[in-house]
Amino acid sequence: MDFAVHSREVGAATVIAVSGELDIHTAPDLTEVLSPAIAAGQPVIVDLTDVTFMDSSGLSVFVTALKRAREAGTTLVLVVSEPRVMRVFSITGIDTLIDIHATLDSALSA
Repeated sequence: MDFAVHSREVGAATVIAVSGELDIHTAPDLTEVLSPAIAAGQPVIVDLTDVTFMDSSGLSVFVTALKRAREAGTTLVLVVSEPRVMRVFSITGIDTLIDIHATLDSALSA
């Protein structure tokens, strides 16, 4: 699956949908979309439902994004349904720092 990042407004939030493999080669593409969304000050939801693989480069993007969101006074929420991707957040303990939901509907209603 090719990597893709798409952004759209849903109510007061920016939803960024990511698909494919999130790794050292594709992480900069996500950062390019994620950074201005956070800087805008709206809540940001990153939908990783269609991400098939994520390495430490992806984790780094989210740790940096969480720091920037807190500095901007906004929130960062992730949607993760793929067990292999969720495991990366769990084994590193990052799931205790970032609000993670299993579905986009759940994240939007939180």
